[in-house]
Formats: sequence, structure tokens, C-alpha cells
Amino acid sequence: MSSNLEAAKQYLAAIAAGATGDQLAAFFDPAVVQQEFPNRLTPDGATRGLTEILEGAERGQKVLRSQRYEVLRAVTSGEHVGLEVQWTGILAIPLAGLPPGGVMRARFAVFLDYRDGKIAQQRNYDCFEPW
Repeated sequence: MSSNLEAAKQYLAAIAAGATGDQLAAFFDPAVVQQEFPNRLTPDGATRGLTEILEGAERGQKVLRSQRYEVLRAVTSGEHVGLEVQWTGILAIPLAGLPPGGVMRARFAVFLDYRDGKIAQQRNYDCFEPW
């Protein structure tokens, strides 16, 4: 549904704008499950519920000075949205050998399953560029 695609784009815009707490939680079903598949920053992958997602957003505010999401492609089917996204983050602190102000980039795919207009499941496949 196109309304889910618009909701997905608004979700990414909210993250880029620094949404945390209730502002971010408004995008999720209370029983949301997020799966992050193994990548350079999370080599073992991770599975998170709403509490962990919100805690991660708070941590991200301390790590990143800014971040930007560019949706390259989008596919929708009923309650499902798939996005190919180019992400750019500017570090606020040293991380992974990069100094504050260093740039991290990733191309990723994210698949969002909606229930009643909220994200019920999220799966991330993140491919970070070398740094």
C-alpha cells in the first residue's frame, strides 16, 4: 500500500532528524521485532524489541552528529515494504578507527511488515563501505 511506503519514508526521515522516545515509538507496533543481520558493526547480528530499538536510538544520538537516508528503490506488496537505501552518517565521537567528523556510508536493504499502520517486523541487511 502506498500509505505504508509513505510511512516508511517518514520513519527514515524521523530517524535522520534524531527522533527518540515516544516520537520514534509511534512508528512501531508494541510487539515489534527488528532483526539486524550480521554486518561490520554488528558481526553476530541482533534481534531487538521495542525497548531495545528505543535504547539504540538514544545511543545513536551520542555516536552520530548527523545522518541521512536516501531511498534508491522501493517495492510494496500489501502490508510489506522493501527499501534499498544509501545511508551516510557523520560521527560525533571516534568509532571503528574513524575520528569525530568522520564519514560512514552504507548501502542497505530494509524490509518492513506493517500491522494496522505500524511496523510489526523490520529486517535490516546493512553493507558498510570500507573505512
